[in-house]
Amino acid sequence: MSKSILITGGAGFIGCHVVQLFVEKYPEYKIVNLDALTYAGNLENLKSVEGAKNYVFEKVNILDPDALDEVFANHEITDVIHLAAESHVDRSISDPLAFVMTNVIGTVNLLNSAKKYWAGELSNHLFYHVSTDEVYGSLHDGGFFLETTPYDPQSPYSASKASSDHFVRAYANTYKMKTVISNCSNNYGPNQFPEKLIPLCIHNIKNNKPLPVYGKGENVRDWLYVLDHARAIDVVFHKGKTGETYNIGGFNEWKNIDIVKLLCAKMDEKLGRAAGTSEKLITYVTDRAGHDLRYAIDATKIQNELGWEPSLQFDEGISLTIDWYLENQDWLEHVTSGAYQAYYSEHYADR
Repeated sequence: MSKSILITGGAGFIGCHVVQLFVEKYPEYKIVNLDALTYAGNLENLKSVEGAKNYVFEKVNILDPDALDEVFANHEITDVIHLAAESHVDRSISDPLAFVMTNVIGTVNLLNSAKKYWAGELSNHLFYHVSTDEVYGSLHDGGFFLETTPYDPQSPYSASKASSDHFVRAYANTYKMKTVISNCSNNYGPNQFPEKLIPLCIHNIKNNKPLPVYGKGENVRDWLYVLDHARAIDVVFHKGKTGETYNIGGFNEWKNIDIVKLLCAKMDEKLGRAAGTSEKLITYVTDRAGHDLRYAIDATKIQNELGWEPSLQFDEGISLTIDWYLENQDWLEHVTSGAYQAYYSEHYADR
């Protein structure tokens, strides 16, 4: 096969859509999905490709450097798309060290394995690091995050991702590794673990449970449909310029409370409930520590240089997302058992 691409975190929310896209679009590529299958990793997300001839799954933790070395050697890895990460801010507040280990040490382990396996020909292979807009901090006075915006992480999660970004750039500079980085805004869509706002609300509205909203719900986020992010990753991987950073966003800012109210209205309609029924479930809870006020991405660079732009309007994307969760209740019930219940209780039940 022309390439053997290692996609880390491929059983997670964003990763599973990237894996499916690459497996189906590029039959000439061997796609190696590496995932530790922690709480948010779910192989049920990949049923559509699990039997494909160009797809392989490796249950490996990026904290295991020897296992990473074996994967590179056994599958003759030519390129990496690195998505594996701890990603939820609330969890990073509770356990910062777990984020340091996975997001920083894990990324360095992966860089080391790539450097070792590609020795002597680093310029012929690509290490693509997928990051977040949260590394830029919080916008208070208007404006947008640019690729040149100084880093100012405000949570343990964003600090760990900022550190991993710096290590990728350091390896490019020091060892002349061929790298590219993308920083994306909030994603939504099918297969998202319901600790995040949109699937959390869909699940709770369906089951008539309270809808926890931090503070007054005034925090603003830019939202992007996950399949559009997967398309952007495809474009950056194939057309991105070595050493560059690309911001990926939806041109789509919403206050959290407005998102919740929109979900309530759409769920009432889809479930045949009287208008306004679900809004009664909204419950304001103590704000998250150090909660960033606003994120907003300027995605002009990837649009102008690589020709990518979001394909869906938000109203259409939200409707598709709600429909997917309502049609996949078994998936939702399965992932919201066990560890999820313990997490939910810790972060919301006592607020």
